[in-house]
Amino acid sequence: METLTSIADLHDRVARRRDRGQRIGFVPTMGNLHAGHLRLIEHARAAADVVVASIYVNPLQFGPSEDFSAYPRTLEADRERLAGAGAQLLFAPGDVEIYPRGPQAQTTVEVPGVSDILCGRFRPGHFRGVTTVVNRLLNLVQPHVAVFGKKDYQQLLVIRLMVEDLGMPVAVEGVETVREPDGLACSSRNAYLDAAQRRVAPRLYATLQDVATAVRSARGAGREDLERARERLSAAGFRPEYLEVRRRSDLAPAGSGDRELVVLGAAWLGRTRLIDNLEVSLNGKG
Repeated sequence: METLTSIADLHDRVARRRDRGQRIGFVPTMGNLHAGHLRLIEHARAAADVVVASIYVNPLQFGPSEDFSAYPRTLEADRERLAGAGAQLLFAPGDVEIYPRGPQAQTTVEVPGVSDILCGRFRPGHFRGVTTVVNRLLNLVQPHVAVFGKKDYQQLLVIRLMVEDLGMPVAVEGVETVREPDGLACSSRNAYLDAAQRRVAPRLYATLQDVATAVRSARGAGREDLERARERLSAAGFRPEYLEVRRRSDLAPAGSGDRELVVLGAAWLGRTRLIDNLEVSLNGKG
């Protein structure tokens, strides 16, 4: 695997492969890679001839009080993981390559509406930072397919809408969440959990499963079910931000006629913010 730090080198290596008629797959990350990221690489390998991964910790998607400076940066270990997973190119740029005039002077991209709910409500400006950097990376790599994890469900929808609205010639594919044996969704931020918190953390997914069971029942999940679920999280030591049942297609509140749903939750456990989701189909699957 070759590591590239400049846009010129990235363009050169990708152009060579395009000239050979090869299909380009792209997996953007912020590094500190885990099994979930490697599953994305695996998916991209199946969908393309060449897999380009990127590692860039994007300052625009962190709020003023968030963990940008403390976010784990593990480039050498990540390089080994990516090479072992079969990525051919790693783009690991510095800030000047991504934001030549500085992050605050960068032209931004924003998907209105869906960026302002759920995580967007509690992290103002976060999705603007995500779409801005993903838009730039997609334009730099120009892949045929870009792969993202479903754990960040709202992010995946926001990126799909951005790509559709801007007419970008790339297929955006989502990959199922990879979990630890106890159900905890793999996340770079799991490293922030201490031993006691790590034992409690899987209860977020267990709570989503309880809500999903209620959704599938004849009466469906009501406001009282969600409130009780939030109370159980609080009793376990979480500080819930939201726990909602939404329509998959646009994350609007689920109505009585909606059949394809998703249960989403976000909660703090100590200094760690955990998010998770569970798709529910009322058409006999999921």
